[in-house]
Amino acid sequence: MNPGSDAWIGVLGGGQLGRMLALEARRMGVRVMKWTGGDDSGASSLGDVVIHDPFDSEAGFDRFVSGVNAATVEFENIPSSLLERLETALVLRPGAAAVAICQHRAREKAFLSQNGIPCAPFHIVESAAELGRALADLRADAILKTAEFGYDGKGQVRVAADASPDDLDKAWQSLGGGRAVLEKRIDLAAELSVVVARSESGETALFDPAENLHRNHILDLSIIPARLPDAVLAEARQIATGVADAMGYIGVLAIEFFLDSGGRLMVNEMAPRPHNSGHHTLDACVTSQFEQQLRAVCGFPLGSPRLLQPAVMWNLLGDLWLDPHTPPDWTQILATPGATLHLYGKCSARAGRKMGHVTFVAPTIEEALQHADRCRAHYGWAKHA
Repeated sequence: MNPGSDAWIGVLGGGQLGRMLALEARRMGVRVMKWTGGDDSGASSLGDVVIHDPFDSEAGFDRFVSGVNAATVEFENIPSSLLERLETALVLRPGAAAVAICQHRAREKAFLSQNGIPCAPFHIVESAAELGRALADLRADAILKTAEFGYDGKGQVRVAADASPDDLDKAWQSLGGGRAVLEKRIDLAAELSVVVARSESGETALFDPAENLHRNHILDLSIIPARLPDAVLAEARQIATGVADAMGYIGVLAIEFFLDSGGRLMVNEMAPRPHNSGHHTLDACVTSQFEQQLRAVCGFPLGSPRLLQPAVMWNLLGDLWLDPHTPPDWTQILATPGATLHLYGKCSARAGRKMGHVTFVAPTIEEALQHADRCRAHYGWAKHA
């Protein structure tokens, strides 16, 4: 493919990540066909062509594969059978195998363990009885997580080390039964993430690690560069590169890490796509994570991930909307030096829904945080930790 030469890429999904990818594609003369699977929040409107058929639609499949040169995923919970089928019909980046690892916690943990990549101690469990035995082996408080379809803290429940058989049964039933992952609860010092782009040739480009602060299990603030020791950041970069290489990954991959109180770095989760903690790259880096995704999918050379200025990214959740269809007055943000407002065009707001974000850039992290705190206070949002 060549920019501006009637190049088309396909995007599976209809949310904000595909919207931001489409904006970068338009700038570079690449057209976008989106296949939403029938779940469209309103954020898909910037696609040049939008298919709203469900993912099991033969008509949708035929239209998609006949209309694009290459395709990618906007979120990981795409049916594996569809990805495998698409991979036989067109260029799919990342590939079906890589997405399958990231969309299933048990497969993800197995991949990390098999490749010697540090993660929290865990057990795969398939019954309440197995849960009890696994908890006894861990001898610590733990988190029970569904094997599939978990994000933003969904599909998980805490389990105390001394939980009774009744407590274990309730925890098991609360997740609906089935396969699950029991993971030792970590005494957290910090959470961070690294977004890495990898090309077909194995070239990699890593963005500066982001320090992430969560609210109700949803990312609230990302601070870049992370305020952590250089040795920790170097290790995070090394691990992220190793993960991408081990998968033979092509595209943008996000690696989320736990840093425990003893200074040990562990992989928490992986996302086979651009990531919420990388949204600052649109305003604060030479090349954004979305442009990198486009470059990798189309086979273009990767761009520079260099950070131009320290940045803070604030997630705008639907909680800020007093009315689901009426956004707040954004004057305070627009009047703040170094602030850039991004809204996703979603039809209505609800608590916890990601409606947009703001990037604050400044000569220092402290100044960027001050701007973010003033805006958050204005909109009644809690100050950062």
